Amino acid sequence: MKTSKYREELKSKTNIELNTELVNLKKELFNLRFQNATNQLQNTGRIKEVKRNIARVQTILTEQAIISE
Repeated sequence: MKTSKYREELKSKTNIELNTELVNLKKELFNLRFQNATNQLQNTGRIKEVKRNIARVQTILTEQAIISE
């Protein structure tokens, strides 16, 4: 998915949906790290992608918090 489309998709979500997305991404990152530690992970680039998506969600949450103040 293109990052600009993903970012626009995130901007259209509510805070509750973004928090849910954040929790899901953190769980996925945990699972990927576990798989990597046990040498079961095939695509190690996915870890980097998930980390960046977590940062994107946190950025959108921060932007929305600043706007709502």
